[in-house]
Amino acid sequence: MDKNIGEQLNKAYEAYRQACMDKDHAVKELHQKTENYMQQIREQQEKIELQNSIIAKLKSQLAALNANR
Repeated sequence: MDKNIGEQLNKAYEAYRQACMDKDHAVKELHQKTENYMQQIREQQEKIELQNSIIAKLKSQLAALNANR
């Protein structure tokens, strides 16, 4: 009977250990994906700022052209 309990405890411990490793892996993967998405967001924000700057310059050039007419 004691051997059976010991085997059950070992199996339970191994399942718990595997679950902890799986959780750690999932947390690391989530962290990496979050970092990647944050980097992509930063890059997109920089592109938006650049485009807004170009739009502002073009608007000012258009306003100058319209004023000269």
